[in-house]
Amino acid sequence: MSSSRNSGFHGSRLTIGARKVSAVKGDFNSTPVQMSLCVGKASKWWEKELQPNMKEIESAQDLVDSLLNAGDKLVMLDFFSPGCGGCKALHPKICQFAKLNPDVLFLQVNYEKHKSMCYSLNIHVLPFFRFYRGAHGRLCSFSCTNATIKKFKDALAKHITDRCSLGPTKGLEESELVALAANGDLSLNYPRKPVPIPSPDEAAEEVPVSPKLPVSSTLRLTQDSEEKALVSAGR
Repeated sequence: MSSSRNSGFHGSRLTIGARKVSAVKGDFNSTPVQMSLCVGKASKWWEKELQPNMKEIESAQDLVDSLLNAGDKLVMLDFFSPGCGGCKALHPKICQFAKLNPDVLFLQVNYEKHKSMCYSLNIHVLPFFRFYRGAHGRLCSFSCTNATIKKFKDALAKHITDRCSLGPTKGLEESELVALAANGDLSLNYPRKPVPIPSPDEAAEEVPVSPKLPVSSTLRLTQDSEEKALVSAGR
C-alpha cells in the first residue's frame, strides 16, 4: 500500500517535472531569436537620434532630386559607412547640429549601399561632407572626425547665412551627373543648354543702325554749309 502511494507520488512529480522542463526548453529556444533582433536593431547606429530635417538617400536619383528640390536651403551631405568607427563616433554630434539648425537639410549617404554612386562622386575617404546651396551648387567639401570637428562647425557657421540665388538650383556638377549615368546609377536624359540663335528678324533688330535724318534736315544742312562757304569766299 505504501509502496503504491510512493510510486504514484513519484509519478506525479515526474509528470510535473517534465512540464517544467518543456517550458524551460521553449523559453531557451526563443531567447536567441529575441537577442538577434535586439542586436540587429542596435547595430544601426546611423538611425538613432535622427531629426525631422535628416534623411537617408535611397538612390542617385533621390540625391539629385533632393538637392534640386531644396532650392535656396543649405544642404549638407554626410557620406558614412556602418563599419566606420569615426562615422559612428561623429553621428551623435551631427544629429545635434541638425537639431540646432532645423532650416538646414542633412542628407545621409550610406557608402555600403551606394558604392558605385560614391565612386562616381569621387568619395574615397570617410566620414566625408559636402555643403550645397541653390544656384551656387557645391560650396565646400571636406573630411573630419571628432578630433577635427571644428572644420564642420566653421563650414556651418560660414554658409548658414540665408542667401538669395539669382539662378536655378544647381545641385551636382554636370560631370558628376554624366559619371553617374555612365555607371548606370542614373537614367540621365536631359537636354544640354543650347546657345540661343536669334531669328533673322531679331538679328536685324539687334544690329545697331545709325539714325537716319529726314530729307529736309539733310537739305538744310547742305544749304547752310554752302552759305558758309560763300561768306568765307567773299571775305
